Amino acid sequence: MAEDRQIPALPGMRLIRALASAGDRVFTTDRVRELAPSVGLSEGYLCQSLHHLTKSGWLVRLRKGLYALSAAVPGVTTAHEFEIAMALARRTAISHWSALHHHGLTEQAPRKVFVLTTTDTPIPQARGRKAGWKGVGCPVGQTLYQFIRVKPERFFGTEKVWVGQARVTVTDPERTLLDGLMMPQHCGDFAEVLHAFEARGDRLDLKRIIGYALRLDGATAKRLGWVLEHQGIDPVRLEPILNVSVKGYRTLDPTGPRKGPCNRRWMIQENLPGKVKP
Repeated sequence: MAEDRQIPALPGMRLIRALASAGDRVFTTDRVRELAPSVGLSEGYLCQSLHHLTKSGWLVRLRKGLYALSAAVPGVTTAHEFEIAMALARRTAISHWSALHHHGLTEQAPRKVFVLTTTDTPIPQARGRKAGWKGVGCPVGQTLYQFIRVKPERFFGTEKVWVGQARVTVTDPERTLLDGLMMPQHCGDFAEVLHAFEARGDRLDLKRIIGYALRLDGATAKRLGWVLEHQGIDPVRLEPILNVSVKGYRTLDPTGPRKGPCNRRWMIQENLPGKVKP
C-alpha cells in the first residue's frame, strides 16, 4: 500500500520534512502557514496542498484546521491518542478511566479516551452527539474522545507527564480517585473505583486528597471519608472531612439506587451490592 502512495510535490514534501524535523506530529493550519515561506509553499496553494497530502495518505485530518502526520512519514512516530486529545481543545487533561489506567490503578483499558475540560472551553462535536468526538482516520486508530466538562474552579489536580514523545496533562492519582467517586460511570463502575483506592494503598497522598475533596463538594468528601475509614485510616486524620456539613444522606455510589443502610457518621447511604436488600 505504501508503494502506491503518491509522492507529494516538492513544496509538500518539504513541508512534511519540516513538520517532522520540528516534532510537530499534530499541528494546525496556522502552524503550516508559519512554515510555508521556508518550504516554498504559497498562501494561495496552502489549503490545496494540505488537501492533496491528506488524500495521498501523508497527513490525517483530525478536524477542521487540525492535522497529524501519518505513519507513512519515514522516521516519525505517530501521535499518541493522549497527544491528540491535548490538541483537540485547550485546557484539557486526560482523566477518569484513562487516567486510572495510566496510573496503574486499574487493569481494564478503556475503549475511549476520557478528557477533563472546563465549561468555558469549546470542544469538538461529533455530528449528532452532545459529548465526545470520533476521530475518523486517526493515526492511532478509530478513537472515541469523551469530554467531561467541569467549572473552571474545579479544574485542578493535574500533572505533566511524558507519554512516548509527547508531554501531556493528566489528572494526578488523588484527583483521579475523587473523579471516580463523583462519576464512577466514567471509570468502569463504583466497584472499580474502590479497587483503585486499594491499588493506590500506602502511596495515597492523604493530605492532598483530603484537600482536593474540600475544594469539591460535600457528597464527594463524605464518600471519601467512608472509603478511607474502611481502609483503616486513622479517624483523627479524617476529621477535616468528617466536619463537612451536608443536608441529608448521600448515596455512596452516585449511580446506584437510593437503597441500603444509612451510615450516620458519614451521612452516607451504603447502596452497595450485598447491603441493598431486594
